[in-house]
Amino acid sequence: MKFADYPYQRPDLEQKKAEIIDLTKQFEQATTADKQYEYILAMNRLRGQLDSMYSLASIRHSIDTKDEFYETEKTFFDGNMPDLAESINDYYKALLNATFRKELEERVGVHLFNMAELTLKSFEPAIVEDLKEENRLNTAYKKLKAQAKIEFEGDTYNLSSIQPLEQSKDRATRKKAAKAKWDFYVSIAPQMEEIYDKLVKLRHQMAVKLGYKNYIELGYARMMRSDYDANMVANFRKQVHEHIVPIATKLQARQAKRLGLEKLKYYDEDFSFPTGNPTPKGDATELTEKASVMYKELSPETDEFFEFMTQRQLMDLDGKDGKQTGGYCTFLDAFDSPFIFSNFNGTSHDITVLTHEAGHAFQCYSTNRSNHLYDYLWPTFEACEIHSMSMEFFTWPWMELFFKEDTEKFKFSHLAGSISFMPYGCAIDEFQHAVYEQPEMTIEERNAAWRTIEKKYMPHRDYEDNDYLNNGGLWQRQSHLFGMPFYYIDYVLAQTCAFQFWKRSLEDQSEAWKDYVGLCNAGGTYSFLDLVKIANLHSPFDDGCLATVVEPIEAYLDSVDDSQF
Repeated sequence: MKFADYPYQRPDLEQKKAEIIDLTKQFEQATTADKQYEYILAMNRLRGQLDSMYSLASIRHSIDTKDEFYETEKTFFDGNMPDLAESINDYYKALLNATFRKELEERVGVHLFNMAELTLKSFEPAIVEDLKEENRLNTAYKKLKAQAKIEFEGDTYNLSSIQPLEQSKDRATRKKAAKAKWDFYVSIAPQMEEIYDKLVKLRHQMAVKLGYKNYIELGYARMMRSDYDANMVANFRKQVHEHIVPIATKLQARQAKRLGLEKLKYYDEDFSFPTGNPTPKGDATELTEKASVMYKELSPETDEFFEFMTQRQLMDLDGKDGKQTGGYCTFLDAFDSPFIFSNFNGTSHDITVLTHEAGHAFQCYSTNRSNHLYDYLWPTFEACEIHSMSMEFFTWPWMELFFKEDTEKFKFSHLAGSISFMPYGCAIDEFQHAVYEQPEMTIEERNAAWRTIEKKYMPHRDYEDNDYLNNGGLWQRQSHLFGMPFYYIDYVLAQTCAFQFWKRSLEDQSEAWKDYVGLCNAGGTYSFLDLVKIANLHSPFDDGCLATVVEPIEAYLDSVDDSQF
């Protein structure tokens, strides 16, 4: 069956709620560990089926935000899914008080019980209406950006299709394209700022209702972070500031020298080489065919996986009018199917996002076939990003399929870009902590806080005469801030792990790949730091880890004569 034929039916949520309540009662009354385990599996199946309909509606809405039917369905889920949270919480309470908890822990692992505890810390019936409003505001933000119409030199672009013009060899074109894009953000800034202000105050209100001082601890609980806290994250950011910011600043200077510029301006940052950025050769269909060759040769596991994805047409890759921005991977449990969403625009990002999202998809595809618990389908987000970012590097030997003569240029750009991203990722995270520590900040104070933090991590950035960016507006483009608070340092933590896989794959591809597949099979059966151990990686939180990890990367970049590009 092709994705287009996957049947959608709005679930009867009252019926599903009754089924959850009934299964919880049967679980509590079960007289053997085997019976309780059966009810855990039944609850997982029920929730997997329910989430599949939600995901199916969400995917189809994100592909075409103008589709009235799926907009209605997305609105339905946003407004009604929180009503199930109380019943699911009662199930988790029963799980923690299970008569045969010891036997169940031996059978399914202790992490399920850790997640149950964090879930209970994240919800009380008093916040149901708040959760519905949070969903509504998130959807409003996404739709606001998805409907972008950017007029430029007689044509109309969206936020994805304007990007190639921002990478033009002609500096005047880059500047004008960047101005056109940011002028669009200026036009919607009042709505974005209002939405975010409401979200911050709403989340603080939820935290207070649940007994927290502010949203930070609640946010960490909602992210299921069971083995590290905000202090450990702050120490990690400190290491990035110490070890990565100087390298990123040096890379900016190298880029300016390559381009023959005294200093990079903000509209130069995405243009890396005087001969032009590396670009993939072919449209979405051709690139998918090349990816099929790559995954066939990479391993039997990826060959089977990508064949499944292509046969069922489980990827929507082209950018188009009315489509949401960005890229993501999700999973449809009812159809045992991952799904990849992207917005190809002819830049090298097409390939990094394809391999990145394929890493997510390969993980949940693998986990689904090796584990029967829907609760364990995904690990926490920072572990998820190890799968995706590492896949970007494991596929390096096949980049010539996509980039031809630009292959070495792409590899240099990819590695340099991965390093340069890390300070930005930390800036976003530090900004979130500042925002939720002081939820009463005005919009102007919030923008000023961002600008201060941005200068700390990206001291080289020059916004020239762009008032919107000089006044601290850049953060407003980052959808994670709106939809998934505290989900951004995850990328930086995962990048530290992916760099380790990069180094190991150059030394012994087969051993590194074996550990990677083991990590994917494990899914969410363990916490982040335990999964890092399973993959034979060093914890990013260990003092000295970051310095050791980036040493061979800096050596690699220094060994490349980038003037030849």
